[in-house]
Amino acid sequence: MQNWKKAIVFGSIGVGAALVIARRRPLGMAFAAAGLAVLASEYPEKFEAVWENAPEYLQKGMQIFSTLQKMGEGFAEEAERRSVSAWRDLRSQHG
Repeated sequence: MQNWKKAIVFGSIGVGAALVIARRRPLGMAFAAAGLAVLASEYPEKFEAVWENAPEYLQKGMQIFSTLQKMGEGFAEEAERRSVSAWRDLRSQHG
């Protein structure tokens, strides 16, 4: 890929990400889509392979997200138990 194409791809995806973070989502998505379109035009066979495997990628992503969510809930429950225990200890000492 030529340097100017790399600059367009990385620049538009970067600007798109920055705009999404800055809460200008429609414009950010448009920039990111333009960068991906240029990248897809350069490597159509690789994008076709990704498209065909997309359901597997989505399934694995959902499994990872579910696991992370369960871990977060476990951490929150443990923190709550510790805070209740600490509160009881404090009340019993100074109550």
